Amino acid sequence: MSEVKISAATRTEFGKGAARRIRREDNVPGVLYGHGSDPLHLTLPGHDLLMALRTPNVLIALDIDGKTNELAIPKSVQRDPLKGFLEHVDLLLVKRGEKVTVEVPVHTEGELAPGGYLLEHVLNALPVEAEATHIPEAVTVSVEGLEAGASILAKDITLPKGTTLAVDEDAVVLQVLAAQAEEAPEGEETVEEEAAEA
Repeated sequence: MSEVKISAATRTEFGKGAARRIRREDNVPGVLYGHGSDPLHLTLPGHDLLMALRTPNVLIALDIDGKTNELAIPKSVQRDPLKGFLEHVDLLLVKRGEKVTVEVPVHTEGELAPGGYLLEHVLNALPVEAEATHIPEAVTVSVEGLEAGASILAKDITLPKGTTLAVDEDAVVLQVLAAQAEEAPEGEETVEEEAAEA
């Protein structure tokens, strides 16, 4: 996984008014925490952060005030519900070689068996433990030829070297359902059946 370098500045102003001012300047207020250190309040460049967050579990190399360099991963991102711009970000401080627990998106490839089956994503993301600088961007699962009743468990998914499951290995990740046919409710006869009885 590649690192994205972002310059950040420490901030001393807090509250809604300060946050609005920061966002008006196309920046995003954030907090860096972890390893028992006091939370560090930061101002981050909005566009750079938005581009970085397009990659799930991106590793961010922070240059803080041009003095300190820290590694972090996004832990919580708040967006404006209507306009989608970033409102606030929580970053978790990580060290090289350290294991972290994150959720990795599950991608599928292949076609289900013919017959109008539906694929249900029970888990959209798979909880895994990986080294902070080697977090997989996603895991890919083949659903080629699966029929109704088939399911893929967490233990069935091949993980990159150095990555382990952080969820019960028998947890269902994907399952194939039969398409629901429209049925008349019990006790109600269809028009055709009534015509046949008349």
